[in-house]
Amino acid sequence: MDERGLTQVRAQLEDFAAQVFAGLPRSDQRATGLRYLRGLMLDGQRKSMQPMAERLGTSYQQVQQFVTSSTWDVSGVRRRAATMAVDVLAPRVWVIDDTGFPKDGKASPCVARQYTGTLGKVANCQIGVSVHAATDAASAMLDCALFVPEGWDETCVPDPDGTIANQHAHRLHHESTTVDKAGAKKPFVRKQLPREDQIAAIISRRAAAKIPDEQRYRPKWVIAFEMLDELATWGLRPPVLAADAGYGQVAEFRQGLTDRDIRYIVATTSTTTVQPGQAVPVTKPYAGRGSRPKPAYPDPAVSVKDLALAQGSQSAQRVRWRARLPDRIDPDKPVGELAGHFFALRVRPAGRSIPRGEDGVLPERWLLVEWPPGATEPSDYWLSDLPDHTPLAELVYSAKARWRIEHDYRELKTGLGIDHFEGRSWNGWHRHITLAAAAQLFLTRLRLENPKVLGQT
Repeated sequence: MDERGLTQVRAQLEDFAAQVFAGLPRSDQRATGLRYLRGLMLDGQRKSMQPMAERLGTSYQQVQQFVTSSTWDVSGVRRRAATMAVDVLAPRVWVIDDTGFPKDGKASPCVARQYTGTLGKVANCQIGVSVHAATDAASAMLDCALFVPEGWDETCVPDPDGTIANQHAHRLHHESTTVDKAGAKKPFVRKQLPREDQIAAIISRRAAAKIPDEQRYRPKWVIAFEMLDELATWGLRPPVLAADAGYGQVAEFRQGLTDRDIRYIVATTSTTTVQPGQAVPVTKPYAGRGSRPKPAYPDPAVSVKDLALAQGSQSAQRVRWRARLPDRIDPDKPVGELAGHFFALRVRPAGRSIPRGEDGVLPERWLLVEWPPGATEPSDYWLSDLPDHTPLAELVYSAKARWRIEHDYRELKTGLGIDHFEGRSWNGWHRHITLAAAAQLFLTRLRLENPKVLGQT
């Protein structure tokens, strides 16, 4: 947005900022918060602090202090923005996802060589886990938290006997192997710091980035639960929650949603095992010795792929889930629709972490399958605990709602510079992310109230 555009919406922006920053105790903090939002929305290639300060004609030191060291409560801003987002959108679904922030150096908090779907490969980056609210017409980020890799947590360094203090990193780290000229396996020798030096280096990096002591390595799905629990304390709960297979394939994640009474539809992998919906546990006759047999399913669980193949592609029917977005070059061009071929089965996901009833019965769920015409096998799978009378079209709509999040990330990165933050502190990162999400919410509200206002963006 250019200066002229910002001037046109000045009154709306000031009113929005007054609401979002209402909890900030000092007037100069509230004023700098408003300027920061303007800097994020103002046209410019970089949305890091120094270029924004130059475009705004304000002091870089003031902007830096506001983001990195000032004493305002970021959670309060996040709470007010999230509450406003839910009120504005009236979302049909929430989405859990994560995104990568590529980095060149090693000093940014929690940067490491790790896989990111943003680049589709292992790269030097930070990863943020986020929660979004979405409808067909709009979406907004409600919360985002930085993922702490194992290399940023000294409790993940094994003891001499291989024990790891961090409960989430309990697996042993085995050395890689290679082969010699004769083809025999031999250890792959990698220079590694002594344990004490590893711990000292990690503690030093954490101190430099000012990472709170309670922020430790845990899987991304655990971080997602922490954000959902915080949002719940603010009175915000998802109508339905969607997530990709990185979350949906984890049985503990699905069970955690059930324990929180959150309805879900999550993608999963083709190797996820289930019992057919009609399967019934049986109890073998008691032989008279030892413990009495417990009810168990007579046949082993099968993969969702094998179950879908047995059902056959002829079961799939065409389902439309939304209209295409208007063409940016020719808005009057017919947009058409997005549709695919799907079928749904009742299944009982298997796994040690899934509680069974006293009769041995596993909980019944939906398995949604997408099978493109002409393909030899399905392309995608989802598991859902939506009611057993849920129409196929509703299952498909909720499963495909994740597309809006790609729009969020694109706007947040290309338009609002969510990944341009060059500070090196934990608090600074989370404050910049929160302010970028607030700027996106303001633009979203403008689009919903008057789409022509943002015709230039």
